[in-house]
Amino acid sequence: MFTLNWKKEVFTIPNLLSLFRLLLIPLYVYLYLTAERTSQYVAAGLVLALSCLTDMIDGKIARKFNMISTLGMLLDPVADKATQAALLICLSMNYPVLYPVLGLLVIKESFQLIAMIIAYLNGKMLPGALMVGKVCTTVLFISLIALVLFPDIPHEIVNLIALVDACFLGVSFVCYICAYYGKNKKVQDLTQRQRFFSRCLFSVFIYLETSADLSRAKLSDIRRDFRGINFLHRLRCV
Repeated sequence: MFTLNWKKEVFTIPNLLSLFRLLLIPLYVYLYLTAERTSQYVAAGLVLALSCLTDMIDGKIARKFNMISTLGMLLDPVADKATQAALLICLSMNYPVLYPVLGLLVIKESFQLIAMIIAYLNGKMLPGALMVGKVCTTVLFISLIALVLFPDIPHEIVNLIALVDACFLGVSFVCYICAYYGKNKKVQDLTQRQRFFSRCLFSVFIYLETSADLSRAKLSDIRRDFRGINFLHRLRCV
């Protein structure tokens, strides 16, 4: 029987760094969408560089100090994908040629999410990101940050970047399909600790959903009572 160790499973330095990367996303979006001068685009690029730096650091800290946790295995890729999506959405507004790359990213990540859920329901989990996925993430970040830092880049180079990013995403997509459903699948059985932590996360999610439903029900009752009071007040006025 496992008990949840909050210090080792939740409040670790790598997990906090992943949360920090998520908090940087709205800051980047604001800086990029309101940028008019080169210095403002550079500021947006520096925020992304900080995000990439923390991404590199959190993995090294987790491995060196044995801070690898189930939550961290979920938070790290979520922060990566959310940052990539925000980057592509913002850049696609200025470079429409990136919309197909954004679409491919959405399809790939949707597949991974569904495959992960199906694997979990069968008591299995991918032990970590594939090397090809890490390479793809690195290429995406470098190329997209370059587009942020150099807003006047020639369209021919933008087209080349879009093609390269699409190729890396496509190769990564195929590799993840093989990792989940190929002949040499890489999914592994969940450990007891992973099962326990996953149940804890699921319980928290159910609790939040139930609380939200109760809040909406209470709000609906308050509105109904308020309307009834107003109706009675109007009757008395008549």
